[in-house]
Amino acid sequence: MLNGVNLRVGEGEKVGLIGESGCGKTTTMKAVLRILASNAIIKGGCVNFKGKDVLKMGDRELAEVRRKHITMIFQDPTAALNPVFKVKDMLSDVIRFSIGSSSEKLTKEKIHEMCLKVLEEVALPDPERVLDSYPFQLSGGMRQRICIAMSLTAARDLLIADEPTTNLDVTIQDQVLRLIKNLVEERKLSVILISHALGAVRGTVDRVYVMYAGNMVEAAETNKLFSEPLHPYTQGLLQSVPKLTGTGFSEGIRGHIPDYVNPPPGCRFHPRCDYAKEVCRKETPPFFDVDGKGHEVACWLYGKR
Repeated sequence: MLNGVNLRVGEGEKVGLIGESGCGKTTTMKAVLRILASNAIIKGGCVNFKGKDVLKMGDRELAEVRRKHITMIFQDPTAALNPVFKVKDMLSDVIRFSIGSSSEKLTKEKIHEMCLKVLEEVALPDPERVLDSYPFQLSGGMRQRICIAMSLTAARDLLIADEPTTNLDVTIQDQVLRLIKNLVEERKLSVILISHALGAVRGTVDRVYVMYAGNMVEAAETNKLFSEPLHPYTQGLLQSVPKLTGTGFSEGIRGHIPDYVNPPPGCRFHPRCDYAKEVCRKETPPFFDVDGKGHEVACWLYGKR
C-alpha cells in the first residue's frame, strides 16, 4: 500500500528513485501511466502532467499521453518484447503510432529508414540484422537497447527507466546508463531513473528521492544526499553499500520490511529505527525542509528545524 508519495520532476530534469526491492518504486511509476494490475485501486491523490491530472483523463487523452509524451523502459527486456514478432515489426509499430498521424502517413521505406536510425542511436551494431531478428536471437544487452530505442522513439517529455540495467553484467550496465544519459540530454527529456544500485543513480541524476515501504522518506540534490544523508533509513542504506577497500562489513539494517497490507502506525520505519521516539510510533511525519534548499526528510528527528 502506497501512502505519502510526493514526487516532482522539472522540465529536462533527471531524477532518481531509490530504495530496497519491494518498497513500491515500480508500482508508483505504473500508477503515473495508469498501467497497474486490474485489481489495484487508487483511492486518492493526483498525477499532474502539464497542468492535467492523468488519473482523470479519458481513454483517448490517456492514449495520446502514452504514445507521444511519457514512456517507460521496463526492467526485464525479455518480458517487454513480444517473442513472436521480429524487432522490425515491433519498432515499426511504435514509430507508426507515435510519430505518424492521420495527416501524415509514413511510407514503409520511411519507417524502415527511421528504424535503422534509432538502432544506430542506441549503438547497436549491424542494425539490418537486428531488425530481422527475434528477441530470443539477441543478447540481454541488445534486447535492453531495443527497449530503450522504442521508448526514446515515443517519448517527447518524460522517460521512466525502471531499473534498466537489471540482469546485465557490469560493463554493459555502464554502457546502457551512459547511453540513456547522453540521449536524454540530447533530446532534453525529463527522466525518472528507478534503481537500487546507488552508484548508478549517483552518476546519472540531478536529484534523488528515497523510498521506504510505500513512503517517500527523503529528497535532496544527488551530491547532498550522498554526502549528508539525514533519514535513519537513508543512512543505513548508504552504509550497506560494499566498500572497494574491502575493510569491514556492514551489519545492514536490522529487522524486516513491514507488511504493506497492515503497515505499522506512525512512521513505517520506526520498528527498525534506533532513534524511534513515542511520536514516531503514533504519528506519520510530514516532510521537513532542513536547509531551505530543497533537502527534505520525513522524520520527527528534524521536526524542530
